[in-house]
Parts: sequence; structure tokens; C-alpha cells
Amino acid sequence: MTAPTLPTTMTDDSAAGFPEVEFGRSSDGFLAARVADTTFAMLPARDGRHYLATGWCIGRPISEWKLSDFHGRSGDLADEAAFRAKVAENAEHQREKRALGRRDIASTANTPWGPSQGATVYAEGVVCHSTAGHGGFHLSAERNRSVHSMLRARGGWYQEDEGWSIVAITFPNLFTSYERRCAERTIRDSWPDAWEAIFGTMLQPGESREKDRRAFEQEHAGDWIVVAATASDQQPGFVEVVATPGGRRGAGTEERRFLVPSDEYRMGRFGFVVDDTHHQVYSGPSSFVAWQGRRSP
Repeated sequence: MTAPTLPTTMTDDSAAGFPEVEFGRSSDGFLAARVADTTFAMLPARDGRHYLATGWCIGRPISEWKLSDFHGRSGDLADEAAFRAKVAENAEHQREKRALGRRDIASTANTPWGPSQGATVYAEGVVCHSTAGHGGFHLSAERNRSVHSMLRARGGWYQEDEGWSIVAITFPNLFTSYERRCAERTIRDSWPDAWEAIFGTMLQPGESREKDRRAFEQEHAGDWIVVAATASDQQPGFVEVVATPGGRRGAGTEERRFLVPSDEYRMGRFGFVVDDTHHQVYSGPSSFVAWQGRRSP
């Protein structure tokens, strides 16, 4: 079947013409795009689904790209429209980032994550450091006083995994629209109490991972929650699981093994809840190597 014709190049409408966005088909026939030096592909996953793959600085024409050129994975894609929306979002992000005028500088500063190997100055007193293994922001004492007390870190260091979002919501004018959206999601997910206090709004179910986790743990505090699972070698068609009350771990925690039909076993966001009126307590030979010689009720 002939692939649909794609527009080959779409130049951004900003005065500087940055970034240029190009769409095309790879040598393998998958949909791909280039936004400045960042590259994207819509690659097939299982069950007819697709995911967004990313790469960097592929010097060849899109028609010569291969699967091996892409190493990053950035979530699922529903269809071509979703792919194009992701590409457009990245173009907007790059355009806004360039307009912010961040400066890369040499740095050997000591950070909580090791010696800095370089830094980016977002503004006076707002510097993001890169290190061999990690990285994050450092705020000057004056800048750090602007951070809400529920989120403020002593010394003004904010790690790159989640802490960066604290810097972003405190100084939103230093970040792109995309970065601000990501930061708001991270704050809601990780620090819902602070979000509610700062913005004066109550987060509803589904709006905060951490708040949803607390609700799950409260609801299932007395239920058996799976902490380990493996396909059963002794009982084909079943998953052998180890469960504890409320999913708790640690010395002295009671453990039980259950057999769960394979077609029923689906890990939820916070764990699988065993139905002890339906799922069979199991004390036979185990598929867990570490369980050999142990006893189960």
C-alpha cells in the first residue's frame, strides 16, 4: 500500500524562522520528524499501538533514517495526529527556550551530586548544574526565600528529577510553556498538600498520584497487596504472588502466597489487591527461588 504523501518541510512562522520542522517517512516506512537537532519517530508497539521515539542530530535525510537511530522513548501515541501534536509542542518549546536567552557557562562548583561539569544560567541566582551522575538547580539565598515554605530546600539545591519543578513554579517566567505544564503536573503528583496550600484548590481523584496513593493505601490497609509476582512453573495459567497486609514490607511483616489466574493479574497504579475469597492461598512448591525452604500459611 502506498504511504500517504507528507509535507516535507514546515518552517516556523517566527521572525527568525526557528525551529524548522520537517516531516517524512524513514527507510523502514515509519513516520518521522526533525525539529532543529531533535528527531522523532512514531514506532510500532504491541497490540497495534505506537510510541514516540526520540533521537539526536541525525545528519542524514529522513528517508535514510533507521530504527537504530532512535534510543529514547517518550510515551504512547494514539495516532498520527498525536504524533504531529508532540512535534509541534517540541517546536514551541524550543522557540520559547531560545527566546529566554539562557547561558551555558563553565563551572566546577561543588553540588550535592558531585562536582559540576558545566552549568546553565537561567537568571541571576538561578543556575542549573550538570554532574557526572545527576544534577539540578541552585538558587541564591535571596532567590530561595521566594520559594514557598512547604517546598523550600535548605541551601537552595533542587534535584533534576522532581525538585526542578519547584524552581519552575516559583519563577515561571524563566521557563517555557511546556516546562511549566510539566512542572505543575510534577508538583500535583509529588507534593499535593503544597499545591493545595499555594493555589487554594482541592485536588480531586486522578489529579495527583501521591494523593491517589494515600487514598489507595487507606482503602486497602487491611487487604492483601502483592509485593512480588512470577509466572507459576508448577501451576500453568496462574501467577504465583507474595502478598502482605496493605502491601507493607520489612522485618516481621506477615507474608502469604496466592495463585491468581494469569488473565486476572493486572498491576494497578499502586499494586494488585488479592481477593482472598476468590484467589487461592498457595503453600506448594514455589517458583520463587528465594522462597525455597520457607513456609507459607
